[in-house]
Amino acid sequence: MEYVSTRSRHAVGTSAEAILKGIAPDGGLYMPSDFQSMHVDVKRVLLYSAIELSSTVIGRVFPDFSTKEMRALVERAYQDKFDAADLTPLAHVGDTFVLELFHGPTAAFKDVALSVLPQLIVASREKLAVTDDVVILTATSGDTGKAALEGFRDVPGTRIAVFYPDGGVSDVQRMQMVTQEGGNVLVCAVRGNFDDCQTGVKRIFASDQAEGWAAEKGVRLSSANSINLGRLAPQIAYYFKAYNDLVLTGSVALGEKVNFVVPTGNFGDILAGEFARRMGLPVDRFICASNANNVLTDFIRTGVYDRRRDFLKTISPSMDILISSNLERYLYLLTEGDTDQVAAWMKALSEEGVYSIGEERCAVMQEHFSGYCADDGAAMEVIGRVWNEYNYLIDPHTAVAWSALEQYRTETDDNTPTVVLSTASPYKFCRDVLTAIAGEAPEDGFEAMDKLHALTGVDVPRGLASLRDREVRFADSIAADDMRAYVEDRL
Repeated sequence: MEYVSTRSRHAVGTSAEAILKGIAPDGGLYMPSDFQSMHVDVKRVLLYSAIELSSTVIGRVFPDFSTKEMRALVERAYQDKFDAADLTPLAHVGDTFVLELFHGPTAAFKDVALSVLPQLIVASREKLAVTDDVVILTATSGDTGKAALEGFRDVPGTRIAVFYPDGGVSDVQRMQMVTQEGGNVLVCAVRGNFDDCQTGVKRIFASDQAEGWAAEKGVRLSSANSINLGRLAPQIAYYFKAYNDLVLTGSVALGEKVNFVVPTGNFGDILAGEFARRMGLPVDRFICASNANNVLTDFIRTGVYDRRRDFLKTISPSMDILISSNLERYLYLLTEGDTDQVAAWMKALSEEGVYSIGEERCAVMQEHFSGYCADDGAAMEVIGRVWNEYNYLIDPHTAVAWSALEQYRTETDDNTPTVVLSTASPYKFCRDVLTAIAGEAPEDGFEAMDKLHALTGVDVPRGLASLRDREVRFADSIAADDMRAYVEDRL
C-alpha cells in the first residue's frame, strides 16, 4: 500500500518509510491510500486473543509487513509487559462499560501503542537498509513521554529525546520521566505549555527537511507522537478488542452498533476509533470529551477551529492542548482526500489561529461525532461520585469522559451501549483523586499515593510504587525557541 500526505498526494511512501519518517516531507501527516483493503471482519476475529487481534489490525494498516513479521513484532512488544493477560480489559461499571487502557508498564493508554512502535521502527529500519541511528523527538503533555522512553529504552539503532511542559504535568508523571533509565534517552522540560513543545518539535522536523542537518550528523529524525502512523495503528486494535468483549459477554449482539466516549486533546485516540469504524467496526457515535481547553468541543459543534483562547492548566494535563495535530488526518477523511483544502486550513491555523470547515462538512462530521466538555470541578465531582456509588476509582481524564457521557445521555436520551475509554491509572494523579474522594490531600504526591491506597485498597501499579526511590537523571529546562539548538548540541 502507498501512504500519502494529508497536504499533498505527491508525498508518497511505503509502510516502512511512513513509519520511519513519522511526518511527510511537506509537513503533512501520512495516511493510508486505500481503506477498503484494510477491512476487518468482526465475526472472523471475534475469538482472537489480544495479540492475534492486534497483529491482524496493525497488519491491515501496514500490509507491507508479512503476517509472520507482524505477529513476531507484536509478540515482542507486549511480552510480559502488561499486568492484564488480555492487555485492555473491559469493566462493567453501572450502566456503562469502561475500557481500561492503563495496565501497561507506565500505567497509561500510550503503552499500548508505544510498546509496538519501537518494534515497527526497528523492522522498518531493516527493510530500508538504514544504518544511521533513528532519533525519536517527542513532545508530551504527560503520558506519551514516559511510555515512549520506556518503549525505546536501549533499543538498538535508536535514540529518544522527550520534551515536556515545565510545571504542566503531575508530580508522578514528571518523576516517571526524569528518572528514566537507559543509555539512549534524554528528557528536557520546556518553559511553556504542551503546544509550545509540540510546535517546537514540528519546527525541528521542518528545519531538517529544509537544511538536512540531521543527516550531516549521521542520524535521521522520527517521532513517537501520534503524528506517526506507526503510533496510531496499535490503538485501533483496542476498539475491536472492546467490541469483542461486549459481544462475548452478551452485552451486545454481533453487528449491533455501540458508542465510544474518548477523552482527548490531540485527537489521536479518537481518530484511531474512526479508523476502526472505517475498517468495519460497528460504531454509531464517538463522543469527544474535552476539559476546560475545549477547542475540540467547539469545533465539533460549530465547524470552527479557533485556538485563539487562553491556555488553561487543569487536573487532566494530558488534554491541555489547543492545537490538535491528528485532527488534520480527520480533515483529510472528511474532504475525501482534498489535500489542497487541508493544506489551506493548516496554513490558516498556523498564521491566523482559526479556520472553518463550513456548515455542510460540519453536518457530515456530526453524523458520527458529538462534543462535550467538563471543567475541573465537574471532573472532581464525578471522581467522588463514581467511587461512592460503584466503588470504582477513575482518574481525572476518565472523569471528563464520564461527565461528557452523562451530558450526552441527558441531552439525547440515547441508550446505545457505550464504552468509556479510561486512559490512565488514578495513581498518576493521586492528589486530585484523593481530594475528590476524601476532601483533602497532602502536597507530596507520593504521600498522597500512600493515603489513596490506604483509603481505597486499590493496588498501586508496580511501575509507580517504586518511583520515589529512583534517582533524578534529567533536570534541564529550556525555552521553546532553544529546542533545535538543544537537540543539535546533544546529538
